[in-house]
Amino acid sequence: MSAGGWFEVVLTPGGVNPAPTKYDMFIVMYTDEYFIESPRRKRMRLAGCDYSREGPYFVTICTYKKECILGAVTGDVVTLTVVGQAVRETWLGLAGRFSTLVLDEFIVMPNHVHGVLGFVGAGFTPPCVGTEVVAAAKQDRRPSLSDVICAFKALSMRAARLKGHVGMLWQRGYYEHIVRDGEDMRNVQRYIVENPARWGMKAGN
Repeated sequence: MSAGGWFEVVLTPGGVNPAPTKYDMFIVMYTDEYFIESPRRKRMRLAGCDYSREGPYFVTICTYKKECILGAVTGDVVTLTVVGQAVRETWLGLAGRFSTLVLDEFIVMPNHVHGVLGFVGAGFTPPCVGTEVVAAAKQDRRPSLSDVICAFKALSMRAARLKGHVGMLWQRGYYEHIVRDGEDMRNVQRYIVENPARWGMKAGN
């Protein structure tokens, strides 16, 4: 694990670096230097910003009426229901549908989901084709954060129904935070990891 995130680049035999992947590019966004040197990141925090541009986002999605249908917390451990497991699997599969999406820290809580994700360029693989290569024309449109969240909600709802869930799964909308700098990223990651422990503390009060 690198100092800035969960991914590190390993030199191939002979000291030749492989071609950079979307994960390599996303790790650059973890560093303080990226945020300091890139004025585009500052503009992303303004109202009306383009949420399809490269960079990391922290999102929170709540269940319908904040019902605890995704799991239960014991101590600092989350035990997922079958619906919660379906939600988790759906989230982890998003990078296979959006060709330039990178997923980072993520957790399913009893009534909400926290996750960090980011874009490293343009391109979207439509749900109907899974991870297959699509025509170049299909790759021209850059997916937005809203595109990703809408797909996640629709796909997870479908998966939940296959597990026997009846009724609504998610509340309308979602909460998003554009990660400002390296320190902000680390704070967000820590917040997600420590979420189960905080849940237990609230329950004990």
